[in-house]
Amino acid sequence: MDTYLISRAVAEVGECLRVQKHFLATAESCTGGLLASTLTDTPGSSEWFAGSVVAYSNAVKNKLLGVPDETLEQHGAVSEPVVLAMARGVLETIGADVSVAVSGIAGPSGGTPEKPVGTVWIAWAWPGGSRAKRYNFQGTRDQVKSQTVMAAINGLLGVTK
Repeated sequence: MDTYLISRAVAEVGECLRVQKHFLATAESCTGGLLASTLTDTPGSSEWFAGSVVAYSNAVKNKLLGVPDETLEQHGAVSEPVVLAMARGVLETIGADVSVAVSGIAGPSGGTPEKPVGTVWIAWAWPGGSRAKRYNFQGTRDQVKSQTVMAAINGLLGVTK
């Protein structure tokens, strides 16, 4: 990860949230807390970062984020409906104004022809709206996780402005 670019992007997201008096929450699966860690590396992040749920298992996605079992069974954890439900669920669970959720296959195993290693869904949500995007990252497990964090933060730039 290019730490300079990431820190600038996080600072910009944070400033937008701070000015609007909004708080951000994250729901993470494949990044395992890396996104929250990256966000909170920024001094002053307590003014705009509310918290995170690391929902690695489907049971946690269901119990803490309200992702319906039927949605998980029908679409799988790495899917648009699940990541949108995660983003909406963490808004409610944490009581934030904006959220970002990630779910993917970081590898090196676990991929399928339909969802190869590097497939990641990211969703952003806010009261009254949400959007999601599928990514196909390349590289090692760490590289997929880093690319996911950067894409999630870049997406926040569009949501918070």
